[in-house]
Amino acid sequence: MKNLFFYGTLRHRALLETVIGRAGDGLDVARAVLPGHAVLAARDGPFPVLIRDPASRAEGIVVRGLTDQDIARFDFYEAGFDYDLQRLTLESGEVAEVYVPAPDAWATDGPWDLDAWARDWAGMSVAAAHEVMDGFGTLTPQEISNRFARIRTRAWSNVLAQNSRHGAGVLRGKVEIIDRKRAHTNFFGLDEITLRHETFDGAMSDPVQRAVFISSDATIVLPYDPVRDRVLLVEQIRLGPIGRGDPVVWQMEPVAGLIDPGETPEAAAHREAQEEAALTFSSLEAVGECYASPGAATDFFHLFVGLCDLPDTNHRIGGEADEGENIRSHILSFDELLTLAEDRRTANAPLTLLTYWLAHHRARLRVS
Repeated sequence: MKNLFFYGTLRHRALLETVIGRAGDGLDVARAVLPGHAVLAARDGPFPVLIRDPASRAEGIVVRGLTDQDIARFDFYEAGFDYDLQRLTLESGEVAEVYVPAPDAWATDGPWDLDAWARDWAGMSVAAAHEVMDGFGTLTPQEISNRFARIRTRAWSNVLAQNSRHGAGVLRGKVEIIDRKRAHTNFFGLDEITLRHETFDGAMSDPVQRAVFISSDATIVLPYDPVRDRVLLVEQIRLGPIGRGDPVVWQMEPVAGLIDPGETPEAAAHREAQEEAALTFSSLEAVGECYASPGAATDFFHLFVGLCDLPDTNHRIGGEADEGENIRSHILSFDELLTLAEDRRTANAPLTLLTYWLAHHRARLRVS
């Protein structure tokens, strides 16, 4: 049996229970202090760093009587952050093991605040921990580390999902998850789920087996110049047509991108416009939000029209080179875009939706 001292995010009960894999009611947990150390905020992420400081005291908790299996789960969770266990003496005289970062592994930026972290990041961190710990026993810590950026992005989509505007008038019935397994995880995830759900007559269905493609929320924005009455589309190679066997694999689309952890859909719209087309929006018109295919995938789109100044010609090549993007911009009159949609030649569902929304609101935007 071992004792661990936690000074950072694992003081949050929901995260602690997720990592250890069981309810915290049976754990021996007490407040504790580690002398000669300070807890600082990491500059590059929402987590703390423990440093030696003779004039400081690090407040935290000690969890006693942990099994070898418990320690193995904590080691797996912490290994991707380059933290190692050290035996240190607490202010009470009790000896506990502490996860300490490698020297100079992380730049710091002032004191770390647990309450502020819990307010802004706990939901994402717990969701990410669930996916990380799903890999315990099947993935290596290095594999988790390599995928962690995508894991956090998927977890942030879980946070955004709690504030969706849709759902009026639909059944808010009971869903019983019998089994859920991660069949694949890398850039995307794939979960196999066995569930029962409430039916419209109030009964429960028989168990059904389903699979769901796990992606991340994305912002999609159609740049529109209301003075010149023109739009900008971007062209790039797309994997969907390749997977389907479509000979047309370069597609015309609005500006789009995944929403980063901690980012709002609006902020993502402005960022992606700069990255893909070097555009600055004067304002954003919120169009809507929707699932791409709710029967099979978590893909969720936040749709906007971005008002901007578009030059006479723009065949700029853009995109983020470190993400393998190669993107070409195209300027079209609104009439040309509407003709494409009317002729069923916009093979991109968000583009078609945004085109018809703009057709409905175009006169208002041009006047204003």
